[in-house]
Amino acid sequence: MTMPAAVSPAGLVIPHRGGLILVLGILGWCMGCPIFSVAAWMMGSSDLREMLCGRMDPAGKGITQAGYVLGMVYSLLWLVVLVILMLVVMIGLAANVVG
Repeated sequence: MTMPAAVSPAGLVIPHRGGLILVLGILGWCMGCPIFSVAAWMMGSSDLREMLCGRMDPAGKGITQAGYVLGMVYSLLWLVVLVILMLVVMIGLAANVVG
């Protein structure tokens, strides 16, 4: 089942997925799961690009941007924490080998 497309001066455009992207961004933060955040980041990036090109309904630009930013910030924050944890483990292993 397809959703009805919005009509623009250029013709028919793809309906936006802003609500889904926002929900994925929020789920990433609430559930602590970076998979949701990465999905929100990637989908948001793609949809914003499509909106800019005029192929997607721009009515959901605000909520798409919100979900995109939530997903990007949490994904990058999670990546920084992961790198710090890896460094701590490597330093701990190096200390055990030396000591």
